Amino acid sequence: MAKSPRHVTDAELAVLKTLWDAAPLAAREIVERLYPDGSPSDVATVQKLISRLEAKGLVKRERATPAHLFRATITAEAFAGEQLEAMAEKLSDGSLTPFVMHLVNARGLTRRERQELRKLLGE
Repeated sequence: MAKSPRHVTDAELAVLKTLWDAAPLAAREIVERLYPDGSPSDVATVQKLISRLEAKGLVKRERATPAHLFRATITAEAFAGEQLEAMAEKLSDGSLTPFVMHLVNARGLTRRERQELRKLLGE
């Protein structure tokens, strides 16, 4: 059985995406990116989300400066893979074929995606 993925809420995922785009960031910078007209409650929300992500091992705090900086401990690609593998295990006994076939049939592949897939399959 595949390792259980780390579940994140949509709000936690928004923080992770922000960190994937531009880390390291201070909590204030995360708030500014997620809530341009941020209120004190938005600041508290982001601080709570960061704490939860730290507890899940997905965010690391750097205490080198007075304003702590945060960065994701997992790449977007690795996180997506973790989630996809768990879903494949749950729905299709670990096979990724149904997922790939569905995506190809539903939306097709770009030229670049076809090249990447050929390269992957050739290895």
